[in-house]
This record gives sequence, C-alpha cells and structure tokens, in this order.
Amino acid sequence: LQEKISTDDKCIWFHAASLGEFEQGLPVIEEIKDLFPTHKIVLTFFSPSGYEVRKNTKAADVVIYLPLDTPKNAKKFIKIVRPELVFFIKYEYWPNYLNELKKKEIPTFLISGIFRNNQLFFKWYGGFYRKALDAFHHFFVQNSSSKELLLQLNKINVTVSGDTRFDRVASILEKDNTLDFIQDFKNNTLTVVIGSSWPKDEELLANFINSSTHKIKFIFAPHLVKEEQIADLKKSIQKKTILFSEVQSGHNVSLSEYDVFIADTIGILTKIYSYADIAYVGGGLGTAGLHNILEPATFGVPVLIGPNYSNFAEAIALVNLKGCISISNQKELNEALENLIRNEDIRAEKGHICSTFVQMNQGAVAVIKKHITGLSI
Repeated sequence: LQEKISTDDKCIWFHAASLGEFEQGLPVIEEIKDLFPTHKIVLTFFSPSGYEVRKNTKAADVVIYLPLDTPKNAKKFIKIVRPELVFFIKYEYWPNYLNELKKKEIPTFLISGIFRNNQLFFKWYGGFYRKALDAFHHFFVQNSSSKELLLQLNKINVTVSGDTRFDRVASILEKDNTLDFIQDFKNNTLTVVIGSSWPKDEELLANFINSSTHKIKFIFAPHLVKEEQIADLKKSIQKKTILFSEVQSGHNVSLSEYDVFIADTIGILTKIYSYADIAYVGGGLGTAGLHNILEPATFGVPVLIGPNYSNFAEAIALVNLKGCISISNQKELNEALENLIRNEDIRAEKGHICSTFVQMNQGAVAVIKKHITGLSI
C-alpha cells in the first residue's frame, strides 16, 4: 500500500468478501470512477477466490487482501489509504475497521446489503457487532425484510435499493461474449452449460451424459479447477471429451467432433453461458451454497439447480416463476433435462421468464448513484 499510494493521492475504498461480491459491486465501482475520476480505487478481498481471479482488474488502481481485522491493522490501513469514501459490499462487517472509520468520520456505505434475523446483530449477545453498524452512513439493502430488521435496531438511514447484481448481469449483454473455441465446439448444436459445478453435481450430470442418446453438447466449468478433480470428471464421462488446457496447448483437433468440453480454467464462464441453450448451476446439491444463477438467466436460458437454495432470493423467485427448475436426485435431473431438450417451446418460455426477471429488477445502481452524487469529498 505504501508503494502504491502516495500522500497526494485521494482514495475510495471498496471491500468485497469474494468474487461474487466483487461482481455485485462492479457497476457501483464504475459509477464512482465516473463521479470521482481523480480518486484512486482501492479494492480489498477476504477470499483467494476473489483476489486470485481479479487481482489484475482494471476496475481498481490497487488490489490487495484485507489485512486481518485487528485494531492495529485497521488503524495502520486507514492511515495509509486515507479513504474519503468506503463501500462494503453485501456483508462482511469487520468491527475494528468499522470502528476506526467511525472514529475518523469517513462516509461509509453498505451496498446490496442483506440482513437475516439469525445474524449476530439481532442476538442479545451481539452488542459488539451492533456497535460496528454505527459506522455506516447509509445502508442500501436488497429487500424490505432487511430494512425492517435494521429499523428494529433504530437504524433509519436505510434505503431498499435492490440487488446491484441485476445491473451487473444485465450489462453483460452489451459486452463481446465471443469465444471462438466454444463456437467451434458448439457447431450450432443444442448445448447444456454446467457452471460452477461440484462433484455432487458432476456425478448426476455425468450419468445423464453417459446414458443420453441425444445429439447434444455439454460444457462443464467446475467451481474448483484442481487437476485431480478435473481428471476424475473426465474419467467419469464416456463420451468424447476435451479439456480447455488441451486446446490451449496446441492440440491439433477438430473441436466440433467432441461431445463434452471441460473448461479447466477460470474467468470465462460468463462468456460460455452466452452459448448455452440450457444451464445447470452448481452448489445447490451440497452445502457449498448455490452459485450465480443470474448470469445464465440474463442470456434468456432456462436454469436447473439443486434443492438447497432457500438463502437465495433470486432463486426462490425464479423457481416460483418457473424459469428455474430445482432437482434433488438423478430421476428429477433426467426428467427435467429430457423435457427441456425435447421441447423448444418450453425452453424458450422458461428462458424468456429468466431474462425478463433480470431486466425488471435493474435499477439499484441508479438509486445508490443518486445518493452519492450529492456528496462533496
């Protein structure tokens, strides 16, 4: 930090727990850069899955891990960065940092916040954490139930802005999502994209692929790109399979001849979703947590997920709207995929529900921007 920030620099600090929170905060970062073009953006991560993927992002001038939340670190970090505005994304409330920000009277905001009554703030023994919330000048929350919980703590500086991820994923449609090697592999064939999969997801999908007689393509983009796991996945599939790393290493192959493509890399899943006719999003069969269903949804693709999605408002909504299908076992997965593969009209209807849902829920960034624009820093 001392190397990258001089005493003349003016800084704005964004903190994201991981990659998902970064994606959530990105449209706000872009608006803040437009509003305050002479300020440096300092971006901190807690998780390697955020830092390792986005450490070279052009969205920020300085990207680092957040030092451990101790009073000494918080004091030193804020002394070096001297942020004039601070944004915490969704959650992660580090009490020592927040108390130091409050002490320095630095405007601090929570964006896309979500509160549940099982959090420490709402327990009789959560006083230390409740005190940390005093640092926030304003809470921009995703839903009215979060606002109600904050009102119980006498926090009236709350706005229900919605979820900035809708703005983020809607903007993906304006970008160039072309991947020539995926285009060659797809070869105008019906394609199922399996994003952020875990071994539990992969086992069911491999079974379907091995027994399927349809002339369709499958693309896996596993959540963990570990050599051993990728090897196990490839071994479990009986159809003709190729890895992204094999394509990159110059294998002279005709991609269109393959049935299954495994993206053993990170950072390209969003673009891969643009080639999907059906998407399966992992994490909902186990306890890891459901991954981002809004990325395939924005492309107008029907989405399949596991049964554990009760903590994800967008999944609950899309399952209720019937754009998203929840499956719990092999039989349900097979039936759902067969139905979608055989019926173009059903695919189109569910895909339309998904894309409309994303479009209708945009606007959180505009609410936040309106509030921030009036600040003089």
